[in-house]
Amino acid sequence: MLNEAANRAARATLVAARNLFRQRRRALLAMLIICGGVVTFVLAGGFIHWLLDNMRESTIHSQLGHIQVIRPGYFKKGLGDPYSYLLPSGTEAVSAQPPQGMVTITPRLSFNGLLSSGDNTISFMGEGIDPEREALVGRSIRIVAGSNLDGTNDNTVLVGRGLAANVGVQPGDTVVLLATTAEGGLNAVELTVAGLFGTTVKAYDDAALRVPIETARKLMRVEGATSWVVLLERTADTDAALASLKARLPANEFEPIPWYDLADFYNKTAELFTRQVGVVRILIALIVVLSISNTLSMAVVERTGEIGTAMALGVRRAGILRMFLTEGALLGVIGGAVGVGLGFLLATAISAVGIPMPPPPGMETGFTGRISVPPTLAWEAFQLAFATTLLASILPAWKASRMNIVNALRHQR
Repeated sequence: MLNEAANRAARATLVAARNLFRQRRRALLAMLIICGGVVTFVLAGGFIHWLLDNMRESTIHSQLGHIQVIRPGYFKKGLGDPYSYLLPSGTEAVSAQPPQGMVTITPRLSFNGLLSSGDNTISFMGEGIDPEREALVGRSIRIVAGSNLDGTNDNTVLVGRGLAANVGVQPGDTVVLLATTAEGGLNAVELTVAGLFGTTVKAYDDAALRVPIETARKLMRVEGATSWVVLLERTADTDAALASLKARLPANEFEPIPWYDLADFYNKTAELFTRQVGVVRILIALIVVLSISNTLSMAVVERTGEIGTAMALGVRRAGILRMFLTEGALLGVIGGAVGVGLGFLLATAISAVGIPMPPPPGMETGFTGRISVPPTLAWEAFQLAFATTLLASILPAWKASRMNIVNALRHQR
């Protein structure tokens, strides 16, 4: 029974293929429409996928890390009083039994105050960091002038490019940091600017600076850290590592937070781009449906006599319906496969050359874009081609199956 059904399906597919390509020009036009839509979707979706992937990794490796371990409630209540939510100085609670795929864990101490140079004074957001460990986490931070913190000199500071421009300092200049200590008093420290840095977020560069964590502790007169930043080998392992940390760390003492709960700018950008891809998908679907529906409707009109003959020989209306639906499905399968292949080849060629891009909003430097086509995007493009052509063939197939046999046989006589 199964073999007979398979044989019937194969014969029906073969007949549909022969019918489809009897009019080669019309079939070729339909293929071009489908392939053009699929290639457009692959290229647009591939560029946005690369852009979001690059932005995600830059956000993780310049600011957030993959997971941040904090005291419970720190991000909700502790920003106004961070020193009531300090973690221990050492990270042994995590590093003693690290989650699978962990590269490093580094402490950070957040603080703020005033930065002075000469007659210029401006507020800043500061982070005390471990320079050696942070070199792994913050590899997306670009040193635009001078050098990075190296851990050998605690009397240095790394200043954001925008903040340095606002206060008028360059590498080698001396600055003074003034801050309120944990006890409520004032404390100051004189530091030498080691270098200027830039990240993917201009607002961060305009307000941030970094110092060795021991310098930050002396300035604030505290011990410990406001957060521990965990870096993993792969971003895809974030959820598994997060579950491992939550299962092992006491919930009343530690709260692991994944990067995607902290990356507000990235999340909003990803949502916007996802909507744009959705609009492209809808437009392509409409173009394909209207074009293929018109093409198949013309085929039905031209084959009216053939349809009447088939009905007179005993082919049921359901058989006529299946025949035209099969032709539409074949158009979708062939057009989708060819379109995905062409899209992948074009994406590879364009990526080899690169796409010069101007600075996006919130950034000061441009970049060279690429097109990345993951398997999920290729499958979505193929599904788009198949679903739209199958949908477009429903109305012509239904009209063909509802023809009156006598009128169909008299057609063009």
